[in-house]
Amino acid sequence: MVVFGNVSAANLPYQNGFLEAISSGGCELMGHSFRVPTSQALKTRTRRRSAGPLQVVCVDIPRPELENTVNFLEAASLSASFRSAPRPAKPLKVVIAGAGLAGLSTAKYLADAGHKPLLLEARDVLGGKIAAWKDEDGDWYETGLHIFFGAYPNVQNLFGELGINDRLQWKEHSMIFAMPSKPGEFSRFDFPDVLPAPLNGIWAILRNNEMLTWPEKIKFAIGLLPAMVGGQAYVEAQDGLSVKEWMQKQGVPERVTDEVFIAMSKALNFINPDELSMQCILIALNRFLQEKHGSKMAFLDGNPPERLCMPVVEHIRSLGGEVQLNSRIKKIELNNDGTVKNFLLTNGSTVEGDAYVFAAPVDILKLLLPDSWKEIPYFKKLDKLVGVPVINVHIWFDRKLKNTYDHLLFSRSNLLSVYADMSLTCKEYYDPNRSMLELVFAPAEEWISRSDSDIIDATMKELEKLFPDEIAVDQSKAKILKYHVVKTPRSVYKTIPNCEPCRPLQRSPIQGFYLAGDYTKQKYLASMEGAVLSGKFCSQSIVQDYELLAASGPRKLSEATVSSSS
Repeated sequence: MVVFGNVSAANLPYQNGFLEAISSGGCELMGHSFRVPTSQALKTRTRRRSAGPLQVVCVDIPRPELENTVNFLEAASLSASFRSAPRPAKPLKVVIAGAGLAGLSTAKYLADAGHKPLLLEARDVLGGKIAAWKDEDGDWYETGLHIFFGAYPNVQNLFGELGINDRLQWKEHSMIFAMPSKPGEFSRFDFPDVLPAPLNGIWAILRNNEMLTWPEKIKFAIGLLPAMVGGQAYVEAQDGLSVKEWMQKQGVPERVTDEVFIAMSKALNFINPDELSMQCILIALNRFLQEKHGSKMAFLDGNPPERLCMPVVEHIRSLGGEVQLNSRIKKIELNNDGTVKNFLLTNGSTVEGDAYVFAAPVDILKLLLPDSWKEIPYFKKLDKLVGVPVINVHIWFDRKLKNTYDHLLFSRSNLLSVYADMSLTCKEYYDPNRSMLELVFAPAEEWISRSDSDIIDATMKELEKLFPDEIAVDQSKAKILKYHVVKTPRSVYKTIPNCEPCRPLQRSPIQGFYLAGDYTKQKYLASMEGAVLSGKFCSQSIVQDYELLAASGPRKLSEATVSSSS
């Protein structure tokens, strides 16, 4: 196989990098720094055959019991409200721009409520921030490294509603960090299943003595007390402080940030603690510490467009909705009263409906906003919401790497965020003989314009530290068979301080125009869970506005139409 080049968002518009990450991993040692031996890094068995290599077998953890948690039940109730809603006398035809998770969610729940969505995707691939492509060898490469948490109740409900729970590969309830001072070694936090939350998380922290000393743990715990006592109101009030500023204010030792929160900040939003809003960290900690399985992680068992997005599309179509690819919005055309007349596509056709949803990234929305809307405060506030650049790197090696896990890992390197050996963690990408590392390169602002070869060279320097016995920069050890570099100049919105007031509600002040996307107002910020929940909130707003939309002026209830312009 030959070495491949990159996919750039400049060539694939609307592409968005994505990562939800807290990591976890794979052996029975607890709270110790160690180099992973082959027998622990890989679950193995031999098969009787005349001649053949050792067979690597991925062993997943049973699905955790999520159904009785408060957040899961709340999400299930919201889902059920669409299915049980009174059937509309004349279904609304809702035109939705963007077939990422937010647009798919919006269309799915509108269809559940008896309406007829028309979902338009600009590219020839579903998924938006979770898009993936197949190369000429039949191997998949993705926009980002995607993790599905137990603390994602709306995502977990969505899998259940589609009957695809078995497509999530759950991993051990642990978090694993590389040790920069000890190349090739890792330190782990293990959450015991016998303890309820938050005791399982407290136990995991107390048992780890490599990354934080006891005095540092105590000072950090004292610093967190206001968040534990003050609840959600306190968490929201910290939006004005960066992680670094909050740590200093609370008297938390700087080494706590260096050891834990640089990695966590890069995993959550692709930026460092001196930029990230502390609200983002506290929301994640709240979800992960208050729910027993909150930080437990699962990988999808294959590529997201086929294994997750297509089941949603099939559901939408089964209820009379439509999904169209290669349908890029060129302009939002308006009526004289400032409401939406139609979506003009780049192919010259127009798409009309009874309501309109923009579910593409916020940076795309700002480019397409009609001039007459730009000074409206609701839209003006979007100026502060800017996508963060991120790079996703895939490297196929000529051998099976041993110093890894069937799980996600925090690299703790200056250039990399998290990574995983996808030949272990994902069934579709499974390979018993060769490793494929998928790595998130972040922060990426200084690298997004650099060449693929520069990025790969820099990545290899970091991998040499993580795999000192197996990888060398000069490839004198493991050799690269091929690679893909996926660049996203504008990914999820950059969660810097004081962004929260700028996030819009899903119902806009323009009658019949709605927004969906993880940047819109919902409690899970920039995440897959946030995208799905935003779609549900958007659908809920449209269902609530049914009578108004049905009776709105010259717009009449007729099927969404696509007509050629003259």
